[in-house]
Amino acid sequence: MTRLRTATMAFAGAAAMFVLAAAPAQAAPGDVTTTCANTATPAGYVDVSWGYSASCGTQNFNPNIKQIKQLTGLPVGTVVQACGSTYYPAGWVQTASYYSSSCVAWPNSGFNNNAWTLKRVS
Repeated sequence: MTRLRTATMAFAGAAAMFVLAAAPAQAAPGDVTTTCANTATPAGYVDVSWGYSASCGTQNFNPNIKQIKQLTGLPVGTVVQACGSTYYPAGWVQTASYYSSSCVAWPNSGFNNNAWTLKRVS
């Protein structure tokens, strides 16, 4: 019984990691997806929040998950808040920078500006 429970937990953990690590498939403009932090942010997306989840496999409480937002397809004039941990796509400009506790991607990173207000211009 213990082996079955252990195998089930291992399978569930692996499935959760796959779901979190998989690249977003055909997301609509503005959709937000959660992924493990070791997964590269795809083109057309920006990081919007960082956090911790045991499902991404680390033993410490450093940020290891991120929420990413699909910017491709949003209309000109749209304004979004994004973490400074990724570059924003062409057609977007930074209109402000500031500190956000939800954008702390590295432990002990201080209180420097780590987030942007972005605006779609083309």
